[in-house]
Amino acid sequence: MNHDRYDDNYIREILNTVKTVAMIGASPQNVRPSYFVFKYLAERDYDMIPVNPGQVGKSLLGKPFVASLQEIDRPIDMVDIFRSAEHVGPIVDAVLALDPLPKVIWLQLGIRNDAAAAKAEAAGIKVVMNRCPKIEYGRLSSEIQWMGVNSRTISARRGAIPTQGMRLSLNRPSLGGGTTAAADRAAPGGQRDDKTSQ
Repeated sequence: MNHDRYDDNYIREILNTVKTVAMIGASPQNVRPSYFVFKYLAERDYDMIPVNPGQVGKSLLGKPFVASLQEIDRPIDMVDIFRSAEHVGPIVDAVLALDPLPKVIWLQLGIRNDAAAAKAEAAGIKVVMNRCPKIEYGRLSSEIQWMGVNSRTISARRGAIPTQGMRLSLNRPSLGGGTTAAADRAAPGGQRDDKTSQ
């Protein structure tokens, strides 16, 4: 699979079908990106599980931390990784030891490990790298347009204003690609366009 660009339908299918998400590297600090993503997805009715061995005994938004994937007592649909690229290989090995296997491994913005992705895909697991499920959900549901951001979705009607526990439709038509210059720049070795380098 080409991990430089993802078709909107690929991302849409993932976000529509996963329910249980284990977030590796989740933080209880409300200024950390993992906290924002965890909270956002939990508010959209995903079953979120925070995984961080340094936080065991604490909870994140009422969900108790676990030290590892093996301690989770239910099947996991998606593993969302908030760890640097060098940690992804051992995490994928831990994922491959699970029974049943998750459907998806998602690496956050700026994280890419092609060798680990190939290993997961060889086992039948879908992989997304250098993307954020919070951003993709907001973009595909057009929720992000409420903040004045061009979501690249096409509709004469404005998307619904989200409320607590509301899961918006991700089936709004969108312009092709699902890539952003910002995500490409965030990738290791990513290209900067002329406007941002000035």
